[in-house]
Amino acid sequence: MNVTVVIPTIGRPSLGLLLTQLVSGKQCYNTVSHSRVVVVDDRLSGEPLGVPGGVRVLRSGGRGPAAARNVGWHAVDTEWVAFLDDDVVPGRQWAAQLTRDLRELEPDVGASQGRIEVPLPPDRRPTDFERGTAGLASARWITADMAYRRAALQRVGGFDERFPRAYREDADLALRVIATGYRIVGGRRRTVHPVRPSGPLASVRAQRGNTDDALMRRRHGTGWRQRIGDGPGRLRRHWLTTAAAAIALGAAARHQRKVAGAAGLVWAALTGAFALHRILPGPRTAPEIGRMLVTSIAIPPVACWHRMVGELRWRRVSPATAVPAAVLFDRDDTLVHDVPYNTDPAAVTPMPGAREALDRLRDVGIPVGVVTNQSGVARGLISAEQLELVNARVSELLGPFDAWSVCLHGEDDGCGCRKPAPGLVKNAAAQLGVPVDRCVVIGDIGADVTAAAAAGARGILVPTARTLRQEIQSAAEVATDIAAAVELALSGRAR
Repeated sequence: MNVTVVIPTIGRPSLGLLLTQLVSGKQCYNTVSHSRVVVVDDRLSGEPLGVPGGVRVLRSGGRGPAAARNVGWHAVDTEWVAFLDDDVVPGRQWAAQLTRDLRELEPDVGASQGRIEVPLPPDRRPTDFERGTAGLASARWITADMAYRRAALQRVGGFDERFPRAYREDADLALRVIATGYRIVGGRRRTVHPVRPSGPLASVRAQRGNTDDALMRRRHGTGWRQRIGDGPGRLRRHWLTTAAAAIALGAAARHQRKVAGAAGLVWAALTGAFALHRILPGPRTAPEIGRMLVTSIAIPPVACWHRMVGELRWRRVSPATAVPAAVLFDRDDTLVHDVPYNTDPAAVTPMPGAREALDRLRDVGIPVGVVTNQSGVARGLISAEQLELVNARVSELLGPFDAWSVCLHGEDDGCGCRKPAPGLVKNAAAQLGVPVDRCVVIGDIGADVTAAAAAGARGILVPTARTLRQEIQSAAEVATDIAAAVELALSGRAR
């Protein structure tokens, strides 16, 4: 297996243990030789690193882990580049497991993620910082142990060096790699990520990551958190807490006691709730409680400050890709075989590849919805209740949809929702809270792509036996099947 291991470092003592575990003795397994381990020293200065003989050492000038990894992979020519952090401990069989993980991957797989294990204290509850580190075990695409196909790195230009710290640079890279049509899969190799020592204000310093979150929003749109599998965050509550504190202080300066008192109560309630949220799962020792109280007061304004800095700094940054904010599907003959005016849920049959195509989008966190004309209700051929049961069966067979936009009108009712009018597409985008011009509509007839164009969305036609020749000829984008249409949508560019 043609693979190089790249390890960016700031000279942590843990680097020695990592290298010993990785390249000592017979543990290379003829997979990771000394010459295929590249350590990138990201310190501005310092004594030479103590590394085993034959391990290649490069320097990146203190520009951060994204730049260090770029220096590493640019310096090698192997098919795969496996990135490890300098504070992890790979298992004794890691190299052999890496070989197994990569050996039989399909060409469309751009990366393989290792399984991260974070050991927590067995005799007490974990602290706030320890719980934060433990989240790495379930995080998507972290480069603590991630192998990328070098061709995928070349296609997207590697890591974005505007991310200056080990935060979000890995998620940004993964989203861009996925946007080019590659898949990222999980491997079976295991790596331990110990919890390193932290200072009492570590959680406050971590708020600098809000600057990087602003860059993520500019690069990947408002739905980026959902796409990387992250939670909604607490920034909105931090803004409210900070605003309450500012109002209380301002009112007090103007001797407006009632306003100051009310705002102060709001601040105290929000800050107390935040502190309890952090204290209750922890060890509840006096030092930990003290740290949580102090940092819970400091975090909201610090987080808001860094976010404002990020929004100003990155305000002119262009989106990374045209990856859709949502993909909307016609129902009949696109997701399920068309049974005219179907009243029987048992007659619902998925189109070939529909479930797999939908799961492909769900796996990368892109919302999916249905936009469908159902004029049979207006004609009296099917009741609204029967339609609901049929749609429920569609969801049962194909998985949950994030939005349903259904037109019940007839052709002559003059509504604005029935395709080829844009109403259904606009309604689905509104339900999902995404810009309609970042939606993709996939359907089997001209009305589907016409509705998309009228709404300002992108339309992809997947022809079936009932698709007219002129509809195919006039469609801007045509895919052979639903799977190909989804990959075309994810590619972020028209073909």
